[in-house]
Amino acid sequence: MNWLLAVLAFAALGSAQTGKNLFLSGNYYVNPSYQAELQTSINNSTGQTQANLIAMQSIASAFWLDTKAKLRGNTTNTAQGILADAASKNPIPLVVFIVYDLPNRDCNAVASNGEICCYYNANGSCNYDQPGNCAAGIADYETNYSDVLYSVLAQYPQVPVVCIIEPDSLPNLATNTANPACGNSATETAYTTGIPYVINKLSTLSNVVMYVDAAHGGWLGWANNMNAFVNIVNSLNINSKIRGFATNTANYQPLGVPCPLYQNGQPYCLVQPHPNATCCIDPCNLNAEYNPCNNEANYVTWLQYTFQQLANGFSPRFVIDTGRNGVINMRSNCANWCNIRGAGVGLIPTYMTFNESLVDAIYWNKTPGESDGCTSTLPDPKNPDDPSDPGQPCPRYDSMCGSVDSIGSDPGEPYAPVAGSWFDYEVKQLATNQEMGEKKEL
Repeated sequence: MNWLLAVLAFAALGSAQTGKNLFLSGNYYVNPSYQAELQTSINNSTGQTQANLIAMQSIASAFWLDTKAKLRGNTTNTAQGILADAASKNPIPLVVFIVYDLPNRDCNAVASNGEICCYYNANGSCNYDQPGNCAAGIADYETNYSDVLYSVLAQYPQVPVVCIIEPDSLPNLATNTANPACGNSATETAYTTGIPYVINKLSTLSNVVMYVDAAHGGWLGWANNMNAFVNIVNSLNINSKIRGFATNTANYQPLGVPCPLYQNGQPYCLVQPHPNATCCIDPCNLNAEYNPCNNEANYVTWLQYTFQQLANGFSPRFVIDTGRNGVINMRSNCANWCNIRGAGVGLIPTYMTFNESLVDAIYWNKTPGESDGCTSTLPDPKNPDDPSDPGQPCPRYDSMCGSVDSIGSDPGEPYAPVAGSWFDYEVKQLATNQEMGEKKEL
């Protein structure tokens, strides 16, 4: 209790970067459209899996604004409809949106490429190989996505909103520019122009607080990767407009507990074996590769420290995604990310974290049950769970969705639908293997 009081006292003394921790209300919006999707899986499940799915119906998760069509509308499958629904409640809950529609989006993958391109192929897909200034794509993003999002959010100033900005984009610029799709001038210009634009636009709204996506410890945990990311963020001049960063979005890195940063001048878990240190549990064997960020608790600790050192004392706060990290050791290769077999939902959203001066919340940023991407063959819409009844070839197939850890790569498993579609087989696994735990009590 004395330790917890000290943490809370420190948090009270620290100044927020921009806005306040909106998660402190503890009142989070649960989307009825998501509840309806879960109900379809509840209807054809039994036993403990069914009970866990029913429990998940009362748990909040983020809504992904991954197309322009999801901005305006009257249903809770749009930002406008969600805000109207939230505004009708008493008390008004916090709404969390994922802002996700940059030109040349997701340059290092295929499964979740977006609708806005710098340059288009004849079939309407993005030509990631063509360099240039991306002028038309950026104008589309600014005018038809960012400006529209601003106008929708401005209609509901009474609704508190957290926006998580463009998953994977800046991390890709930090580490994946050897991939021509990420390293060409069009993609780089789209990301480094589009992200500051939407942040500067939304920062004028008093009800909106923003966190930029910062991947996860298994991606940016190495010092050179982390430094590159921090330097890119600094170059965009956005630090004064954001509260911090979101980590582990749509990934599986374990939450864990934090270690001390250093022991004898070296990262704590890398100095010598700590077989009994819970904070050094390392299912992906990252420490052996000189990455001290074996869990997200250590990652955000290191990332805040690095910003403090390289960004004039900027001390960001964090939101960690626990939507699918309940099982800590289910992958044969931790580079695999698509519809991982044996995963489970993790701790339920809460602001009562292991360090409230560092982590504003844990939250389900990735909507549990929505596919990461398709198998090479799509499921038959009339019989999606039968692998002997295939549908059409998937035009957006990403080889990562055929990894040995991905659902659909084993005989007898159903085919996976396109990214963002409901994946009944997967959500039942997430529910069966859940580690939702309980909110800590002060």
